[in-house]
Amino acid sequence: MTFEQLGIIDPILKALQREGYTHPTPIQEQAIPLLLNGKDLLGCAQTGTGKTAAFAVPIIQHLYQSKTRQKGSRPVRALIVAPTRELAIQIYESFTSYGQFTGLRSVVIYGGVKQGKQTQALQKGADILVATPGRLLDLIGQGFIDLSSVTHSVLDEADHMLDMGFIHDIKRIVRLLPQKRQSLFFSATMSKEIEALSKNILGQPARITIQPEQATAEKVDQALYYVSKPDKRKLLLHLLEEESMDSLLVFSRTKHGANKIVKILERAGHKAAAIHGNKSQNARQKALGEFKDGDLNVLVATDIAARGIDVDELSYVINYDLPNVPETYVHRIGRTGRAKASGIAISFCDTEERAYLKDIQKLIDQRIPVVSDHPYPDNGSRPETVPSNNPPRGGRKKQRNQRNGRNRRRS
Repeated sequence: MTFEQLGIIDPILKALQREGYTHPTPIQEQAIPLLLNGKDLLGCAQTGTGKTAAFAVPIIQHLYQSKTRQKGSRPVRALIVAPTRELAIQIYESFTSYGQFTGLRSVVIYGGVKQGKQTQALQKGADILVATPGRLLDLIGQGFIDLSSVTHSVLDEADHMLDMGFIHDIKRIVRLLPQKRQSLFFSATMSKEIEALSKNILGQPARITIQPEQATAEKVDQALYYVSKPDKRKLLLHLLEEESMDSLLVFSRTKHGANKIVKILERAGHKAAAIHGNKSQNARQKALGEFKDGDLNVLVATDIAARGIDVDELSYVINYDLPNVPETYVHRIGRTGRAKASGIAISFCDTEERAYLKDIQKLIDQRIPVVSDHPYPDNGSRPETVPSNNPPRGGRKKQRNQRNGRNRRRS
């Protein structure tokens, strides 16, 4: 299957080719024809599956082909709501890239920064608006945004919207939208709360589900290290040296923990930065930009702040702390192994995290291979019920060499 076979118009095909897209991912192959036909969609998919292009491409095509296109005023016709600033920026950049030959104008708005530049951009007109809920409602209240012309709406990562307490904001936004519109709803999980919210937004939607193991676990090399909590810092530094990690994303469960990891890395001579909710938006964007440009080799993030991180050729993710929500593990390792690429996800597990590990392995329906051949093994963290699946000595190095071979073949 190719993008041409999905019925995509030439200006978008040209942009996809420029971005290096050749063949659609499973969610793109399933969603794009449905959305081009005007269907509402309820999608259950993790990050890293290509879902942004799955909804952005058909929306751009609809707007481009619409007879209501005007050279003068540009009312907002597509609204995409995302839970975090980073994800909103990523979606905006995707719309800008895919629509670069269509003449459509996209604008992104989010909180945490002064609104001046955003309101100026809105006053110039926007066909497509990407927004976080709080800033969107704020600017609607000030009269800068009118949603009465919206023909396409997207709610992305709805499960994280609920986790962050945006449920009432989302319901307010939905009430402001025209009844006649195409509605898209994406979530990584489908809890009772998510199902109920989707029924308030969607009519009779088509449903697409991309299972977590399809999305990430099959193409990401996973490894598990049992290690005591005090030895995690030593193991992290050891792996950085042993594996020659040029680009590494480290996950911490807390903001304080993220800051501590950065200090440990900097003392050891590594260029590192943290992004989390206590960092200003400018600081977060600066750190992410430096990481993408290669000026930083380690980025330490909390889960919420990491939403929207999209870095090409990110080879390694380390779960310094295992997440207490198993779906979050799949989100994290999906930061590597993007689309058709592959990567390595390493997890540290101490005694207190054994229950988290059990839930994760139940969700992905597989045992994560255990690496015991390292300088800081902790058998006290390792439950007897988890079988050993140790690579031979030098196994991590072998995996790295295999990955490098794959990268050379792709280049």
